[in-house]
Amino acid sequence: MPSTIVALAPSRTPAPLIASALFLSESIEGFDDGAAFLDRLTPGEVARLRDAGRSLALAPGQSVFEQGQPHSGIFLIEEGRVRVFYTGPSGRQITLAYWTPGHFIGGPSLTGGGLHQWSGEAIEPCRVTALSAATLQSLVRQMPNFALCLIEALEAKGRCYTAMAQMLGTRSVIERLAQLLLNLGDLYGRRVDGAVVIERRITHDEIAALVGSTRQWVTMMLRRFQDEGVLAVDRSCIRLKRPSRLQDIVQGEA
Repeated sequence: MPSTIVALAPSRTPAPLIASALFLSESIEGFDDGAAFLDRLTPGEVARLRDAGRSLALAPGQSVFEQGQPHSGIFLIEEGRVRVFYTGPSGRQITLAYWTPGHFIGGPSLTGGGLHQWSGEAIEPCRVTALSAATLQSLVRQMPNFALCLIEALEAKGRCYTAMAQMLGTRSVIERLAQLLLNLGDLYGRRVDGAVVIERRITHDEIAALVGSTRQWVTMMLRRFQDEGVLAVDRSCIRLKRPSRLQDIVQGEA
């Protein structure tokens, strides 16, 4: 059964869910910390790096790498967005992050060996540059600055997953939902008559996978928020009518 659409941008082509990276966090700070990790390289070094890799075109829904597969390198996102997610033994999934151009995916291992701990899937047409473990090692030897780039990118990833772990470990699911809605408002919202209007497409399934819940629960809670006048949902947008109420929930005043 197709997932329920919460909001669609009012245009012929639906607006993307994400213009920046997105993951579960108490604020939007640091969402794109790792997107410019190659900036310390010269244009010539960046071209050399990309020439050393393999360019791959991916269709929506196509796997970049799969949980449990042997780890053989990393992928630089050149175009499009990739969802990275973990699948539990029951088959239930939790979204770790949506990554956008400039970020690399496929870590944390860089030198090969072991198995992927999660999966990456294109959610729109994507182009990535695949860098094998052997290629990475060679580039690090040839370009010491590239080693610093990788360290900084890994630090950014560590902050991302720490933020997500803190949210999952210390916040209730309703607090996580309220925070996600506030974050979407901060990223994409515009003020209209005291409300925050979010014109981005997101499904109940996508929300559930981000906050660590089920689609049924998300549907129930969004309906409750609408009944209480906290938000309104129509075919064009999500309208946060009382963002202060969502902030109260985040602060534990449910």
